[in-house]
Amino acid sequence: MKRLCIICEGQTEGEFVRKLLVPHLQTFGIDAYATLLTAGPNQQRGGNVSVPRLGKHIRNEYHNVNFITTLVDYYGFKNINGRTKAQLQQDILKEARTHIGQRFQAYRVRPYVQMYEFEALLFSDISSFDLLGENWNNESQTRLQRICDDFETPEDINDSAQTAPSQRLDAIFPGYGSNKTLYGPLIAEDIGLDTIRGKCPRFDKWIGELEKLQ
Repeated sequence: MKRLCIICEGQTEGEFVRKLLVPHLQTFGIDAYATLLTAGPNQQRGGNVSVPRLGKHIRNEYHNVNFITTLVDYYGFKNINGRTKAQLQQDILKEARTHIGQRFQAYRVRPYVQMYEFEALLFSDISSFDLLGENWNNESQTRLQRICDDFETPEDINDSAQTAPSQRLDAIFPGYGSNKTLYGPLIAEDIGLDTIRGKCPRFDKWIGELEKLQ
């Protein structure tokens, strides 16, 4: 078994990894675990994503595992400064090399920057939002479907302050935002990894690369 560390942006992503990705990757000989991005002792866990923070976290995990990847979203980054998603991924590698030094092996670090929020993946099958109970009705279903119809894939649902996936869900299902750590992974588990991969090609490509690590 190869050991894989998945550095997550926050608790919602961490639960998603534990519930869906860890058991899936085990079938491919990959012993994966989630860890939340940290800034240091007694400092914030999750959020506040930056290349320097990721570089330090990779350094801390590097000698305990065979491979490291990340699950963070592009628009959650601090100080993007016009960089593309691909450039951020390369800069994460460079930052990790700076912290680890001569023992650094680039093939062991596989940064993945997701374009939009984790919640975008949940639009892969809107019927699973019926888990929200009394907030699920014909009106909420229609509103979700309209959002899906406006974009080619769930991964393309945009992220302005008013139209980020989580903001859209909170507008349809009041209180979702304050409980997304519970609801998000639960809905994703109901949708299933295969369905999410089928609707989200960039996410699917990343999982495919992880499956091949063994």
